[in-house]
Amino acid sequence: MTRENTQRTVLGDVEIIRVVEWRGPFAPARELVPTAGAEAWKSNEDWLAPDHWDPEGDLAVMALQTWVLRSAGRTILVDTGVGNGRERPDSPQFHHWQGDFLGLLERAGVRPEDVDVVVNTHLHADHVGWNTRPAAGSDSSAGSAGEWVPTFPHAQYLVPAADDAHFGPDNAYGGGLSRDDRLVYEDSVAPLHRAGRAVLWDGVHRIDEHLTLESAPGHTPGSAVLRLASGGERAVFVGDLLHSPVQILDPAHNSCFCLDTAAASVSRRRILERAADERELVVPAHFGGSGTAEVRREGSGFRVRR
Repeated sequence: MTRENTQRTVLGDVEIIRVVEWRGPFAPARELVPTAGAEAWKSNEDWLAPDHWDPEGDLAVMALQTWVLRSAGRTILVDTGVGNGRERPDSPQFHHWQGDFLGLLERAGVRPEDVDVVVNTHLHADHVGWNTRPAAGSDSSAGSAGEWVPTFPHAQYLVPAADDAHFGPDNAYGGGLSRDDRLVYEDSVAPLHRAGRAVLWDGVHRIDEHLTLESAPGHTPGSAVLRLASGGERAVFVGDLLHSPVQILDPAHNSCFCLDTAAASVSRRRILERAADERELVVPAHFGGSGTAEVRREGSGFRVRR
């Protein structure tokens, strides 16, 4: 299990810094992706193990990470992890989590006041936690209204409008919110609204000449992908559209966390088709190994080139 890792690369005029807070075996493989049977894992063991699958324990290997982009003179974060000291009673792996996220960012050359834009691909607990931190003098474990403030004081936080409506207090999409869902919104999203830092968007949102957000609903109502196109280089940051490479091999496989499985499968296939046709590097939120995948068409499905 590795606690820290930072990798840098450049695509066109955009620098990409991968900041890994944690990685290791996370969950039983066939609980994470319920419709992918044992054969889907075993027949691909030669490249799934050890970066994406632990065959001995039959566990999916995953990472908790943030992508830092330096684009058009600005610093942009893609997702912000779990956050420290959060009340997540229904998620034992995240409950009262303590990590060194801000230290990792600082060692990568990023201070909170340097961040210009925060992208939340969706509003699940492990993607929004460091949106906020305790206000000076407050108890980080209390999480009561007014005690959490934006971690990145100068940043614009881009929040999918459909997710804000779903997870917010009005719950426009009906029931289905867990206790953790409400806690996540209260400590990691609502404070952004109070501070005037949240920007809600839907459909397509252009960040700059290199970066564009697009809706890809299904995992959550507002799940989004971030497209990068610069100097002939292309990538797509897909959030939780993918949790494991077995979902690339068959896009019909959803994770156990997908709220609308039919819509998620449609979005996944659409994004993978475009990635294969346009040679976009696929960058999921939680892949181990290099954290990325090159995807090619194979019959009615896809294969991972590397």
